[in-house]
Amino acid sequence: MVRVGLVDTDTSHSVEFTKRLNHIGVHEDQWVDGAKVVAAWAAPSTIIPEERHREYNRILREELGIRFVDSLEELRKLVDAVMVLSQDGSVHLERAKPFLEAGMPVFVDKPFACSLYDALSIAEIAAKHNAPLFSSSSLRYSLEVQRVHEQESEWGKVIGADAFSPAPTHPRNPGLFHYGIHGVETLFALMGKGCRRVRCIYGEDGEVVVGEWEDGRIGTMRGIRKGAHAYGFTVVCKKQVWATTIDIRYIYRELLKRIVEMFQTHKQPIDISETLQIVAFIEGAWKSAEQNGVPFDLPVF
Repeated sequence: MVRVGLVDTDTSHSVEFTKRLNHIGVHEDQWVDGAKVVAAWAAPSTIIPEERHREYNRILREELGIRFVDSLEELRKLVDAVMVLSQDGSVHLERAKPFLEAGMPVFVDKPFACSLYDALSIAEIAAKHNAPLFSSSSLRYSLEVQRVHEQESEWGKVIGADAFSPAPTHPRNPGLFHYGIHGVETLFALMGKGCRRVRCIYGEDGEVVVGEWEDGRIGTMRGIRKGAHAYGFTVVCKKQVWATTIDIRYIYRELLKRIVEMFQTHKQPIDISETLQIVAFIEGAWKSAEQNGVPFDLPVF
C-alpha cells in the first residue's frame, strides 16, 4: 500500500481524493485501491476564504483521520508519494521541489504551474532526480474522452475538436490557468500534443482560444464565464462527429486510477512534454488576449 501525503488542502480535491483512496464516505464504485492518504501539510490559502479552508482541514482530521504535520520535511519522512493540491499554481514549484529532489513520485494538481518558466523548472528537477511526475485535470480521464479513444478503430482518428468548460479567473492563476484549464486539458486529451500556434478572442463573459496543430488540424476551447456551468466537447473524427457534455461523477475516480498506478510503477501516465505544451498554450492564449487576438507561436518540446 502506497502511503500518500497531501501538500496543501485548500481545494475540495483534498477531501474528495482522500475519500476515494481511503474508502471512506463515498460509494464503493468510487473507491480506488492501492494507496492511502496518511498525512498532510497545509499553508494558508491565497485563493479561498479561511473558513472554507478550515472546514476542509476539519473534515480531513476529524472525519477521515488524516495526520497534519508542521513541515514538508516531516511529511517527506512519513510517505512514499505526494499529491500537491495547492489551488495557487504559482507555489507548485516550491511545494514539489523537496519531494522531487528526493526522487519521490509527485502528482501536481491543476494548474501544473502558472508560467512556462516554472513548469520547465519542475520538469527539469524531476528529470535530474529520476522522480516520476504527473499533472492533469480530472477531465482528461472522463468516460466520454475515453470513449473517443476506445472507438478509434470504428470512428477513425481525430481531425479536430472543440471543447468547453467554465473559466472563472483569479489573479493568482491568470487567464485559463485558474479553471479554464479543464477545457484545455480536454482539448489536448482529444487532439494530442503538437499545437504550434494560438490566438484568443477574449471577453468578460468568456473567451475562445483557437489552436493550430503542426499537422494542420485545428482545435478550439471555449471558456465560459456567463451562462450554464458545464463541460463538454464536439469531436470530428474521420468517420464520425460526436457532441457530448461530460458526466463529472466519475472523473476523480478515473484520475486517481492513473495517479495510483504511477505511484506504484513509477511510470508517468502521459509524457511531461504534453503538460508543458498545455502550460505554453494557456500562457500564449493569455498573451494573445492582452494583444487583442494576435497569434502566438508556441515552443516545441
